[in-house]
Amino acid sequence: MSQPIATNKKAYRDYFFSETWECGIALTGGEVKSIRAGQVNFKDSFATMNGGEVFLYNLHINPYEFSASFMDEKADRIRKLLLHKKEIKKISGLVSQKKMALIPTKIYFNNRGLVKVELAAGRGKKLYDKRETIKKRELKRSLQRVVKDRVG
Repeated sequence: MSQPIATNKKAYRDYFFSETWECGIALTGGEVKSIRAGQVNFKDSFATMNGGEVFLYNLHINPYEFSASFMDEKADRIRKLLLHKKEIKKISGLVSQKKMALIPTKIYFNNRGLVKVELAAGRGKKLYDKRETIKKRELKRSLQRVVKDRVG
């Protein structure tokens, strides 16, 4: 995996993740150029199973500014995620039995130059879980400060 173009930070705050999958995404040429320019936003995006396929909702990709206006796609259109049938069966089992949500966490270009989306199965955090995560993060930061002061 190469450097991510966009990361869904809100998802890491709101969900516990158990499994992740790397999947392709069906895009048009202008969308790929827009992603390459970093014009992508994960706000409130999620994936669902529909008819044996996985679709991504609310992934906002700004229209490429230099493309022809008649070829522009909607910025928030539904996009198909490309997975193997075995992976789709496993995902459908997790979603139906364990009541997990499918959340996109990262979007990036792989080594071959193809756009990939990291999809994760997650369970929502409760308010007390979020507070606990914040406490752990603050404790880790304070420990790093102490170590840095002693070394430096």
